[in-house]
Amino acid sequence: MVQSYLGATIFILLNLSFASSTSAFTSQQYSDALTKSILFFEGQRSGKLPANQRLKWRADSALHDGSSANVDLVGGYYDAGDNVKFGLPMAFTTTMLAWSIIEFGENMKSELGNAKEALRWSSDYLVKAATATPGTLYVQVGEPYSDHRCWERPEDMDTPRNVYKVSAQNPGSDVAAETAAALAAASIVFQDSDPSYSHKLLQTARNVFDLADKYRGSYSDSLGSVVCPFYCSYSGYNDELLWGAAWMHRASRDVSYLSYIQSNGHVMGSDDDDFSFSWDDKRAATKVVLAKGFFENKINDFQLYKQHSDNYICSLIPGSPNSQARYTPGGLFYKQGESNLQYVTTSSFLLLTYAKYLDSNGGHASCGSSMVTSETLVVQAKKQIDYILGDNPMKMSYMVGFGDKYPTRVHHRGSSVPSVHDHPGRISCDAGHQYFDSRSPNPNLLVGAIVGGPDGNDNYGDDRSNYSQSEPATYINAPFVGAVAFFSGH
Repeated sequence: MVQSYLGATIFILLNLSFASSTSAFTSQQYSDALTKSILFFEGQRSGKLPANQRLKWRADSALHDGSSANVDLVGGYYDAGDNVKFGLPMAFTTTMLAWSIIEFGENMKSELGNAKEALRWSSDYLVKAATATPGTLYVQVGEPYSDHRCWERPEDMDTPRNVYKVSAQNPGSDVAAETAAALAAASIVFQDSDPSYSHKLLQTARNVFDLADKYRGSYSDSLGSVVCPFYCSYSGYNDELLWGAAWMHRASRDVSYLSYIQSNGHVMGSDDDDFSFSWDDKRAATKVVLAKGFFENKINDFQLYKQHSDNYICSLIPGSPNSQARYTPGGLFYKQGESNLQYVTTSSFLLLTYAKYLDSNGGHASCGSSMVTSETLVVQAKKQIDYILGDNPMKMSYMVGFGDKYPTRVHHRGSSVPSVHDHPGRISCDAGHQYFDSRSPNPNLLVGAIVGGPDGNDNYGDDRSNYSQSEPATYINAPFVGAVAFFSGH
């Protein structure tokens, strides 16, 4: 045991000395990246833009969303480079923005207000979606097939804005429980600054969680080709129910949610060691949230979640006995080819959050017979964040507008088509394809957007047609906000 611990300690010290001697960015540069990562969300806004909109090439869009069902569904975010409002990734984005602020808001300084505005833009929309019709949650606006056939800016959009919902008759426990998690997490953020809004968020979250739990089923089954293959719930809905309950308990301190977790955890994925965290799969992150409950309140039932969190964290640490993660030759965590940076930002966020929990409680992660300290987790997260920002074999930033070299042909309709301010005349569905096919840089800079990222050999082609590499998404940026806030404050 002494020998293992000594080996782990040496491993940690090597990591730390390497990090301190090769620090790629200053705290000011991390602060700049934080500013831009939040600004990106203004480029994704749907609805009536406010007077203080900073990305001026955008304008009002989709002002009649929901009218086909006589409800108000104006607002929210377009998820990526298209013009559909997909509820599952939007709710996940909201949860992660809220969690970023909860854990690292104190490091955001002057950007805290902007981060809260970005969060409120989506939490406002989710409240509308959850309260427009009793017993119903609206989970999508836009017909994805016609939208994806068109290449048009949101301000010109003329594809159908069909609305889709889940209910007792058409259950969607996954999207409803994620929405409950989002509203509960957001309620924590606004608890002090806007208590009445916070109360409204939490009450809405309770109702949505009840809908998710009482009428169980996957929204992929209820809505079929409307959400598949775009955002199918591949992991099922049990992970979202446990995740939702964890956030409901954290926001409300209601013991009924604690009982729910204790009674249902073992059948909802708590016994799985899953090594992924995304808009679809919440198992690893749920264990980190619940591990905090073990650390702070010494809830013995939650010790299991600490052990599983250790297993997840150790899977990411190269050289640890439990290491399972694949890395590119340049050192980037590589999960899969399509939009890989989403897994980099989520795992980096969990590394830093778990490091914070360990620090606060004098603990360490157990990797087999070795022990890994919080500093090692921070070092590993820093390498990933630095890679995204430009410390990589391509010597380019994967955040638009950060550094001297970054993606210029981003797979994004509004960014790639001339703005309505420069080209007031309508650009139709088909006419937009000339801009999609162009080799010219996008005319509108989607500042702060993090694209899908390089391939498994660290190569990136800056090709608008290669959406798996060049498309940004809100759920890539949202966890990055918290991660880069951490480094901007250190």
